[in-house]
Amino acid sequence: MTRLAVTLLACVLIAAPALAEQRRNGGKLLLTDGVSSVDGAAGGGLATWATIAGNETEDGIGGTAHATYVALPDFDLSSAGAAIGVSDRFELSYAYQRFDTRAAGAALGLGRGFTFGQHVVGAKVRLIGDAVWDQDMALPQIAAGVQYKAAEKGAVIRAIGGRETKGVDVYVAATKVFLAQSLVVNATARLTKANQFGLLGFGGDAGHHRSVQFEGSAGKLITRSLLVGAEYRTKPDNLGFAKEDDSYDLFAAWAVHRNVTVTAAYVDLGDIATVKSQRGLFLSLQGGF
Repeated sequence: MTRLAVTLLACVLIAAPALAEQRRNGGKLLLTDGVSSVDGAAGGGLATWATIAGNETEDGIGGTAHATYVALPDFDLSSAGAAIGVSDRFELSYAYQRFDTRAAGAALGLGRGFTFGQHVVGAKVRLIGDAVWDQDMALPQIAAGVQYKAAEKGAVIRAIGGRETKGVDVYVAATKVFLAQSLVVNATARLTKANQFGLLGFGGDAGHHRSVQFEGSAGKLITRSLLVGAEYRTKPDNLGFAKEDDSYDLFAAWAVHRNVTVTAAYVDLGDIATVKSQRGLFLSLQGGF
């Protein structure tokens, strides 16, 4: 064996572990795993995507942690949680949501600063496809997931017509990244009976059965680290005392660093509990590996 061949072989042997480690724990393209949704799963701010949380590829383990704040004219919504991805195949997530009624709480008879809270535990599995690497196929990445939600303040929820304080959402999501066009699109069908994402319980005096709701996202990479786009999410209308509107946002997600992403959005949650026109600022910070 020549000296050059020996040198090249030595370089490969030395570099192989580092390359394998990069493939396992940092192989995803920036922003292609999405950000943390308000429910804790990987996706957009409002919508859950088929992507798996973390920067890992099929050989590794990754994860994210997030803190989200939504400032509305009469309410505040915050969410904090974490998710773990295994082999870019399985995802487990948790989020705690807090909904502060501020001064509107007094007008609603709840008391100023009354807060609702909810725990969300989720699991997701990628079924088929790869949103990024299957560019020669029309098939998107498809995942199925489940979220168990447990709302607090059960007495108030029942008083406003809510039937239950615990519920289970089931969803199927399809996500596709078009690298040549720098586009990402997602569509999700969610079977749910959650009122205001579950914060106001599940089912109600105007409807108690699960219904299929839609979540859609579309975004474009302006630069390698900046994604802008829009989302739309429909919701059930189960409570007789107040109509529940669909939600949408216009967002920008900036990968400040490979492990840090900041998302800002203009979000419209519609009317909430008879209080009109709840539009405001969505801001989220995510750290990941």
